[in-house]
Amino acid sequence: MIINIKSEKRTQLIDITSDIQDAVRSARIDEGLCYVFVPHTTAAVTINENADPDVRTDIKTILNKMIPWEGGYRHIEGNSAAHMKTSLVGSSELVAIENGKLVLGTWQGIYFCEFDGPRARKVVLKLMRAPSEK
Repeated sequence: MIINIKSEKRTQLIDITSDIQDAVRSARIDEGLCYVFVPHTTAAVTINENADPDVRTDIKTILNKMIPWEGGYRHIEGNSAAHMKTSLVGSSELVAIENGKLVLGTWQGIYFCEFDGPRARKVVLKLMRAPSEK
């Protein structure tokens, strides 16, 4: 299953939790696992707080301080910072499904992390039923 995303900024954290939960509901999986994979070298996925939008701002600010866009990098495309941020954050997450819902903490959400936008992107979901579920 694919979730299509259109980022609007160079660096952006987009909440995709409800899109993923909709996919789980559509697949009618009561118990199992949801594997979330971003097949891009300049985008990532993470789980973090979704109650306070300032957390997203802080994440972007810290990543930009750690890995500034301009850094004398050698990569000819000029987007080395995006590649490094993606390696740091990661390209996948694995989330349990119980009672038809993603198992996330009270304040957690799943975020698509754009580091080289704006672009049209995709997130790949693999939904797996628990062996006992038919």
